[in-house]
Amino acid sequence: MSAAAAAVWGRAEQQDFRARVRGCLLGAAIGDALGAGVAGLSVEAIRAAHGPDGLADLAPAYGRRGAVTSATQLTLFTVDGLIRAQVRRDTGAWHPPTDVHRAHLRWAATQRDWGPDERRKDNGWLACEEWLYVRRDPAPATLTGLGDDILGTLDKPKNPAARDAGALVRSAPYGLLVGWEPQLVCQLAVECAVQTHGHPAAALSAGAFAVVVHGLARGESVDGSVQRALAQLAPRPGHEPVSEALKHALGAVRQGIPGPARISSLGDTDGEHAEDALAIAVYCALVAEDVRHGLRLAVNHDGPSHITGALTGALLGALHGETALPPAWLAELEGRPTLLQIADDFSMEMTQGPALHGPAASAPGWLARYPRG
Repeated sequence: MSAAAAAVWGRAEQQDFRARVRGCLLGAAIGDALGAGVAGLSVEAIRAAHGPDGLADLAPAYGRRGAVTSATQLTLFTVDGLIRAQVRRDTGAWHPPTDVHRAHLRWAATQRDWGPDERRKDNGWLACEEWLYVRRDPAPATLTGLGDDILGTLDKPKNPAARDAGALVRSAPYGLLVGWEPQLVCQLAVECAVQTHGHPAAALSAGAFAVVVHGLARGESVDGSVQRALAQLAPRPGHEPVSEALKHALGAVRQGIPGPARISSLGDTDGEHAEDALAIAVYCALVAEDVRHGLRLAVNHDGPSHITGALTGALLGALHGETALPPAWLAELEGRPTLLQIADDFSMEMTQGPALHGPAASAPGWLARYPRG
């Protein structure tokens, strides 16, 4: 897989890109944390606990407000893998799906180890973050898919029946590769999804989501980005459930006041299937008055609220940038320093990589953070 030629980055373009990367990653984490407190509850149970308007603020999950789930953990490691792929490109070892797979295996180690294993030379900095060594309800297919070192591929996908959103929620970072063409972004997201989720609807949902994020990160509208995703899906076998879900989300915008009833009409699983979760997130991003409104809409429904919250947050954050995120929620967000660090590292690698590593320059500190091995 090869990337499009890198554009020349001016200062304003770098600043805009960094704001969108931060917005996407922090927005996803805020949505994840907001939904974590009500994940799996029915609308009736949410209203019984939080009032007739439903959840309006962060609620405790895992013993604290602002706690994130495995969705945020996995997204962090996806970014780590993409940075490593760029760093390793200098060596001629250019296969991003392999680098992302290795990163996700490092995440899998956090789910079984007590803490960072200092004997591992390839950990880099992210796998040494002790707060990540907790299990926050990952999808079973994610754990089994990463239970060995075998790389799932399009020809031999892992867990071919897995249709949940476990791969979808970690796929926003592929869309931040703004120098790539949409078809390459889609292909990478799908190839990485089948490492754990082999059902076509799950893998293609991840591809479509990445393409939507890609459009938003390039400054396009939500509607235009969804249309581009539909164009990327059309030639791929098994795309029909995902394409129909996206078209349903576009059509629902004109069907009345947004609310739980409208969301429940987007598919038959309330977001349990990947394509339904994607449709809910796209719908919420389309109708959101602002980030807070969109995220509240995304989590107040039956089903996996942390997943739909994370997906919606990624879309709105990429669309509007970090300064649009609700400050009060950001202030309590678990892992915010780590998220900011990796967001800025990703932005720096994508815009200034040649100054960090390559024939003419080498930054030892960078290669210690993101080892080539």
